[in-house]
Amino acid sequence: MSETFQRKAVVLVSGGMDSAVTIAIAREQGYQVHALSVAYGQRHGSELEASGRVSKMLGAAEHKTVQVDLRSIGGSALTADIDVPLDDGAHDGDGHIPVTYVPARNTIMLSIALGWAEVLGSSDIWCGVNAVDYSGYPDCRPAFVEAFERLANVATKAGVEGAGIRIHAPLMRMSKADIAREGARLGVDFSVTVSCYQADPQGRACGHCDACRLRAQGFREAGLPDPTRYV
Repeated sequence: MSETFQRKAVVLVSGGMDSAVTIAIAREQGYQVHALSVAYGQRHGSELEASGRVSKMLGAAEHKTVQVDLRSIGGSALTADIDVPLDDGAHDGDGHIPVTYVPARNTIMLSIALGWAEVLGSSDIWCGVNAVDYSGYPDCRPAFVEAFERLANVATKAGVEGAGIRIHAPLMRMSKADIAREGARLGVDFSVTVSCYQADPQGRACGHCDACRLRAQGFREAGLPDPTRYV
């Protein structure tokens, strides 16, 4: 398909496996991907660095990083001097919201993506949020995505006068194993992705935080080799 006639989409990209698969799905569906990462003061900077590599690898038309200082308000193990929980079963489905939840993070990221989509003339925003194998974050649920889409369509010129805004969350109801298999089908090289909450400067994972455990479990249940580089 000619790049000239492709529909434009803004895709939020963290550098982890979920957002990589989201880009690949959007590309498969014929979208010209404009990849957006947000440097919000997170402690795992190597994941952010991976976002550029992932975007280029998967054929994004461009990749942009926007700076937002959420560390100035803190409140999370990812944006304050709070220890990242290790081996604590934060994904065991007991309903509690772990300390790695970053207040308002997905709302802020989607808002930035919404602004860029309007500038690009795009009606489509993609994100890799997941409500099955996830860490209990309230902004990863279907209710949140649906509510934000409603907000987008009453708060923007594109929503009021244009074609409207659609929020795509293709991984919402997929398990981590499903995501690993889908990525393998689409040819995603997971070795360049970084998911660890406290990866070292080389992008090597700790193997013990919630993100590492969910990722390893996904590859194991999918029957795929784990390409993650560990410390």
